[in-house]
This record gives sequence, C-alpha cells and structure tokens, in this order.
Amino acid sequence: MNETLTKILSNSSAEPDDENLPRIGRSMARMRLMTGRRLIGRLAIQSAAPGLELSHLDVLDAVRRAEPAGEVTVGTIAEMLRIDPSRASRVVAEMVGRNVLRREASQADARRIVVVITDAGQALLAEIHAQKIAIISEIVSDWPREDIERFATLFERFIGGYEAIFLSHDKDTPG
Repeated sequence: MNETLTKILSNSSAEPDDENLPRIGRSMARMRLMTGRRLIGRLAIQSAAPGLELSHLDVLDAVRRAEPAGEVTVGTIAEMLRIDPSRASRVVAEMVGRNVLRREASQADARRIVVVITDAGQALLAEIHAQKIAIISEIVSDWPREDIERFATLFERFIGGYEAIFLSHDKDTPG
C-alpha cells in the first residue's frame, strides 16, 4: 500500500470495516458513471454553444481555474488536463476560431503567448454554471435547508481529502 495512503488510513477515525465506507464507495462509483456521461457539459453545449465538444469545455475550464495563478499557456493547459501539448494546442486553436479563447502576448515576456477567455467564453462558463446549479437545485429541492448545509460542508471536506490523497500520490509517482 502507498505510504501516504497508509498514513492517512492510520490517522482516520473511520474503521476499515465500517459498513458506511463501502456505501460511500458504491455511491462514488455511481456518481462517476453519471459524471462520466458529462450531462451538464452536454446541456450547456446544446443551449449555449452548439458545435463545441466536451474537450473544448475541459480546456475552457482549465483556463478558468489556472487564470487566478497567473498567465495561462498551452503548456499549462496540457499539464492540467494531462494531454499532449499538441492536442491542447489544436483545441485552443479551435476555440480561438470560435472566439471562446484568444491568444495574446504575455505581459511578463512578450516572446511567450498566453491564452485568455473572451466575453463569449465567459458567457459559456456562465451557462455551464447555471446548468450545474439548476441540476443541483432539482436534486435537493425537497431537502431541508439544514441537510443541504450539512451536505455541502461534508462534501467539501470529502473532496478536499480526496484531492489531498490524489496530490500526495501524484507527488510520490515518478515522472
């Protein structure tokens, strides 16, 4: 077993034979299958950007997430999505052609080209967000307010822990 995972499990208050852990695992598998179908992205494409593909939305989301940390390059996008830089470059070029992204010279180094979201790209992101909120609202529409608040808190904590394990495992994995 991975050293990091062993350390996390040994510090966990949940017992390995806790009957709720398999329930969480089964729910995660069901959620993975549903999110694998990319319902929200497909709905957003249908309503806001017919002709785009899900890979376009992945690149747009990568740029959105990376922008607060600084300038975004095609290399940044490729690394975030774990795709070949030439594939990232092709998708960015397609999105530039559709006016969702634009390329411009870096403010820090004019020899470098950065990728920026256009107003049309911002509108597409807003549509994706609206679709996501509408679906979540429908799911929890009959939940008491306290359940929604508690679930939001616990889900954030769960995903944070999941990301921490992923990131620590990613650091432990060579090249």
